[in-house]
Amino acid sequence: MVEAVLIDLFSLPANLQNDIQGLLRNTLETVEKCFSIPAPFVYVMCCKRQGSERNGEQESLLPALTDFQSLKKRLEVVHALTTAAALYTIKQRLDEKDLSIIKVILPTLRKDLMKVYIDHLFTAVYHFEFEDLQLASDCENLQIAEPQSEEQTLPTQDVALIRSEIQMYLESLPSLKGELTILRSSLIPDAIFLHGFTTRTGGISYIPSLSSCNLFSSCKRRDPQVVVKENLRRLANAAGFNPDTFHRVKIDHANAVCVMGKTEPDSYDGIVTNQKGVTIAAPGADCIPVLFADPVRKACGAAHSGWKGTLLGVSMATVNAMVSEYGCNVKDILVVLGPSVGPCCYKLPHESAKEFHRIDPKCVRLFDSASPYIDIRRATRILLERGGILPENIQDDSVTDQNQNITFCTACHPDKFYSHFRDGTNFGTQIGFISIKD
Repeated sequence: MVEAVLIDLFSLPANLQNDIQGLLRNTLETVEKCFSIPAPFVYVMCCKRQGSERNGEQESLLPALTDFQSLKKRLEVVHALTTAAALYTIKQRLDEKDLSIIKVILPTLRKDLMKVYIDHLFTAVYHFEFEDLQLASDCENLQIAEPQSEEQTLPTQDVALIRSEIQMYLESLPSLKGELTILRSSLIPDAIFLHGFTTRTGGISYIPSLSSCNLFSSCKRRDPQVVVKENLRRLANAAGFNPDTFHRVKIDHANAVCVMGKTEPDSYDGIVTNQKGVTIAAPGADCIPVLFADPVRKACGAAHSGWKGTLLGVSMATVNAMVSEYGCNVKDILVVLGPSVGPCCYKLPHESAKEFHRIDPKCVRLFDSASPYIDIRRATRILLERGGILPENIQDDSVTDQNQNITFCTACHPDKFYSHFRDGTNFGTQIGFISIKD
């Protein structure tokens, strides 16, 4: 069932401009008549001319907006200077109401253009149907999903202009939840490495569970890739790295490691490099983002260590890659465990807890319960030490020095960090990143 209707009056062809009020009135009448109760939310998208007053433009449409009582509280006119700005504003309205099935009524000539905007600003969470503006007065046309037609491809230069318009608009948006904050470890030498762990502040993501510096997009979340890219650009500016040479692990919750400069695996949870100016990163939203630095051989690594990856030894797999690829001595490698869910909050089913109990009984609390508490950080430290990493070369603030403020519990600090365990499926992601300075 259609939850929202978007009427695009943004750039009407000349033959439709003379009767914009009549066109809108007919469309609204059809929407009011054809859709079930409650009526869908309706958003009318209009172009705001440079220097014009919004109220003046809205008043010109008022005659067409009266007498639609069932739509009165569900109808909004959105004026903006660009299509990107108007669509992003409407997306915010949709997300506030958790709506995802949208009928778009627009001039035929705008359809291919609109699809490019939608592909960039929305994710697979949303479902769009399209209807020609001149046919929208027919109830049958409006309620039937469009037939699958052959996709028209916009010229490359047009797509590039749309991308540029979206990027410029997103760059103009204010940061949310305060300034962008980067946590840094005193264990990793600043003279050789640039590194840090992000928090959730200082980006533009506005959905409560993703706000505001979310650094991961997927088909299951409402944050599109363009927003994540803008958050990354702001992070790169603040941290001092080049976002064009940024590489993030491709999560598989396993122990594969990518060596920069060699063939990239399809998925991997560890990554290593000795190339200067290349920034590598691992995400975390309860899972541990682990950073590795060898100041002697000037090599570094990053790993994403969830409970599965921890049991599969992803951290030592990353260490071993540094040893085999760059000749690192395991005793020179420094390891920092980033913000992650602590043993105060994290539970697993009893069968999975048994695996951690085998590593060390102290990794499990309330072992006899159906869902014991698990300390994945302790398990990670033990496996690293067994592999030859010196205990003094591992930073885990939860046991070493809580004043360092790196290894927070993500679930316990909703103001600072994202948490899958706490927030559910539409959760945000922070990262740990590291590079070798030029």
